[in-house]
Amino acid sequence: MTLLDVSIVNVALPSIREGLHASAAELQWILSGYALTFGLVLVPAGRLGDARSRRAVFLSGLALFTLASAAAGIAPTILLLVLARLVQGVAGGILNPQVAGLIQQLFQGAERGRAFGALGAVIGIATAVGPLLGGGLIAIAGPDEGWRWVFYVNVPVGVAALVLAWRLLPAPVYGERQGLDPLGVLLLGAGVVCVLLPLVQEQQWKSDLKWLLVLAGAVLIALFAVWERRARTPMVDLGLFRLRSYALGSAIALLYFAGFTAIFFIFTLYLQNGLGYSALGAGLAITPFAVGSGIASAAGGQVVARYGRPLVAAGLGVVLVGLGAAWVAVEVHPGSGVVWWTAAPLLVAGLGSGLVIAPNQTITLSEVHFTEGGSAAGVLQTGQRVGTATGIAAVGSVFFATVAGKGGDWAAAFRHGLIVILVFVLAALGAAVADLYAGRRAVRAARGG
Repeated sequence: MTLLDVSIVNVALPSIREGLHASAAELQWILSGYALTFGLVLVPAGRLGDARSRRAVFLSGLALFTLASAAAGIAPTILLLVLARLVQGVAGGILNPQVAGLIQQLFQGAERGRAFGALGAVIGIATAVGPLLGGGLIAIAGPDEGWRWVFYVNVPVGVAALVLAWRLLPAPVYGERQGLDPLGVLLLGAGVVCVLLPLVQEQQWKSDLKWLLVLAGAVLIALFAVWERRARTPMVDLGLFRLRSYALGSAIALLYFAGFTAIFFIFTLYLQNGLGYSALGAGLAITPFAVGSGIASAAGGQVVARYGRPLVAAGLGVVLVGLGAAWVAVEVHPGSGVVWWTAAPLLVAGLGSGLVIAPNQTITLSEVHFTEGGSAAGVLQTGQRVGTATGIAAVGSVFFATVAGKGGDWAAAFRHGLIVILVFVLAALGAAVADLYAGRRAVRAARGG
C-alpha cells in the first residue's frame, strides 16, 4: 500500500489539477512531498522498532497511513491534499522498516530468502501496477472524482491490515530498552532533507544554487557519521558498512532504484502526453513489467540461498537486455502501437528486476543481527529513496530537455531518458561484479591460509 502510493498518483495528476485548480508546483509537491517525508523517517523509525516494539510501531504507522489516506480523499483544497500526502509519507516511512526487521527476527537461512522473495514480489508489483490501478479507478469513478478513490482505496485495505497485524504480529522479544539518539536523528534527518529536496524539486527550482543543499546535506551526514562513532547508543551501527554484503548491497540498491523507478515516470509521460493514451491505457502498458517482476521475485526468493550474488548480477544483466530491447522497439515503432512492441521487452526487464530487488535485500541483510534489522533496513531503504529521487531528477532532466529541444519529440525523449536509466543499471551491475570478485578473492585467500 505504501509503495503503491509512490506511483499510483502519477496518473491522477491531470484529474487533481482540474478538480482542485492546482498549479504545476502544487502537483509536484503531491509527488515529491510524499517521497521526502517517506525518506526522512525511515532510519529513526527502524531504530525505534529495534529499540521498542516493531509490532507497536508498525500498527502506529499503519493507522496513521490509513487516516491520512482518508484525509487525502476528502481534501477540499490542494493545500490540505499536500498536507495529507506529507503525513502519508511519514506514516509509510514509519511502518516500512518494521517489515524487514520482522523478517530478520522471524526467519533464518533459506526461509528468510523466501520471505524476502514475497516482499520483493510486493515491491515490484506495487511499484509497477500503481499506474494501472490508478487509471482503472479514474476510468470507473470518472475524471472529477476518480482521483479521490486513488486515496480512498487504501482505507479498507488499511483497516483489514490493522486487524490482521494486531492478531498475527509477534510481541517484542528484547529484554533491554535501548536509547534513541535524538542528536543523531536531527543530524541525519536534516541531511536527508537537504539531499532529497533539490532532487525532488529539480524541475521546479531552476536556479543551480539548489545543488548547494546537496553539499550541505553531505556535510550533515558526515557530521552524523562522526557523532555515531562517539554516541553511547548510536542510531545506526556504522560497523554494518564493514560488512561487504551490506555495503555493496546498499550501493546496488541505490543505483538500481535510480534506474528502474524512473522507467514508469518517463514511459507514462511518453504515452499520455506524447501519444494521447488514457490513464488506464498507460497503466496497462506497464503491466508486463509488473507481471515479470512478481513471478521472478517469488522464484528468486526460493533460490537466493543457493546462488547468492551471482543471481543478482544475472538479474541486472537481464534488465539491461530488456531495456535495450525496449529502446530498439521505440526507435523502430515510435507511434501509437508502441505498447505492443514494448510489451515483451518490459516483461523481460521485469523478470530481471524480480531477480534483483528481493535477492539483493536478502543478501544485504544476511549478516545483520535481527536486533539491528529495522535500522539496517531503514538505512537501506533511505538509499533506495535517494536513488529514486536522483534517478527521476537525472532522467527527467534529459527527458524534458529533449522534448523542448526536438520540438515535442516524445519518443526521442523516452529513448534518451532510457539511456540514462541503462547507465544506472550498468553501474549497479558493476557493484555486483565487484562483490563477486571480492568474494572469490576472499575464498582464495582463505584456502591459501
